Amino acid sequence: MGRVVGGRNASPGQIGCAPYPSISPHVASYNDFTVPLTASLIYEILAVNEGLHNCGTFGPQALSALAGHLSKRHISYSAETGSGSSTLLFSHCSDWHTVFSVDSGGGSVVNVKASPLLRADHVFWVEGPTQLTLPTYRFQHKLQAALIDGPHGYPFPDLEYYYLYQHLDTGALLVIDDIQIPTIHNLFEFLKRDQMFVLDEVVDTTAFFTRTDAPTFCPIGDSWWEQGYNKIPLSQV
Repeated sequence: MGRVVGGRNASPGQIGCAPYPSISPHVASYNDFTVPLTASLIYEILAVNEGLHNCGTFGPQALSALAGHLSKRHISYSAETGSGSSTLLFSHCSDWHTVFSVDSGGGSVVNVKASPLLRADHVFWVEGPTQLTLPTYRFQHKLQAALIDGPHGYPFPDLEYYYLYQHLDTGALLVIDDIQIPTIHNLFEFLKRDQMFVLDEVVDTTAFFTRTDAPTFCPIGDSWWEQGYNKIPLSQV
């Protein structure tokens, strides 16, 4: 079982859900989409990116693209698997950002928490292997942005997708990192053909999708024949 560590009003040991703050849609928030990330803040995050931890980081082009996509949206709730410079960006763009991550000694959690660029009171940490923490977590609100960048071995990227996609709001940003890895490239190819998503762009090895208004694929059903990826059987390829 993962260990839940709070940013704001968190109860240690609670894995069921985060202590979400009350956010009024009628009150302009710090991250209102009309006030995008400042160039100086993005520059500061880019400057610390490479040395933030040694578990692999976003390239500068992909990180800049992430900043651009986030700043175009009003994000009340967001989530990511893995942590790093992306967490620093999310903390300035989201009213309440949930991070599912584990620090295996590379500093991806410890160093991010210690960074003066982290807006810590807007971040909720769920520490532990995502294979254990995501299935037991209970989201209380739709997500306006999500990043999948946790464990890369099969079937873990697919598992993370399963526990996140059903909570994505219409118009939400979905980011998939490291699509050059075959296990993750399979997910990338699936998403490109799925009616729930439209591919916005690929920057380096990071893909940016937007959630459409298509109905959410039933997470406890089957209906594989309705998915675009399965429209052409392998025998016909």
